[in-house]
Amino acid sequence: MKTDIHPTYFPNAKITCACGALYIVGSTKEKLSIEICSACHPFYTGTEKIIDTAGRVEKFKVRSAYAEARKGKREKVALKAAKTAKTKK
Repeated sequence: MKTDIHPTYFPNAKITCACGALYIVGSTKEKLSIEICSACHPFYTGTEKIIDTAGRVEKFKVRSAYAEARKGKREKVALKAAKTAKTKK
């Protein structure tokens, strides 16, 4: 096994978030700066907002209902065509 190939390990590395939170962890870098952490991330803080600006769910429901209506109408037309085909023979 080769010696002296591993980076220096810092057991008390300081990680600073943009919100001001400070974490002490083990790392191969002595100081790290991050943009977002669990103290300020919306998912972890409970301030997450789900925005459906385009109304995609409603649009999908409308298209689905329209497709079902067309499917029922096509079945009726096919049944009517089959009946008229029988009577013409």
